[in-house]
Amino acid sequence: MKIKVVNKSKHSLPQYATALSAGMDIRANIDSPIVLKPLERKLIPTGLFIELPDGYEAQIRPRSGLAIKKGITVLNSPGTIDADYRGEICVILVNISADVFEIQDGERICQMVIARHEQADWAEVEELGDTERGAGGFGHTGKH
Repeated sequence: MKIKVVNKSKHSLPQYATALSAGMDIRANIDSPIVLKPLERKLIPTGLFIELPDGYEAQIRPRSGLAIKKGITVLNSPGTIDADYRGEICVILVNISADVFEIQDGERICQMVIARHEQADWAEVEELGDTERGAGGFGHTGKH
């Protein structure tokens, strides 16, 4: 699939790390380091602008390495970039660790996954069909 992209960053375009990768690493595009204090969140620019085909979205997800090693994650995970959005891709990062974290220019801050989606047409009814689970919610099965 070809996706139109404008790259106003100082960095190369995102790439898949392996032949079977679902996500591409996205880099920070900043003029100076950004400090994230514990429990602080900031909007990080990437310098990337995309034009997705109808019926697709770009999902912004945390990088597992940053999450486990540094406690840095994407706050609205997954973030959604709609096909009609033409602004710069910016990422809301949050520091959920007890330590200060400094984001450097060019640092890989998140992953982007391109995914097909559907739009729903509601069919309003008086009742729903039965299932074995029914209305059972969180932890209803008692299984570990």
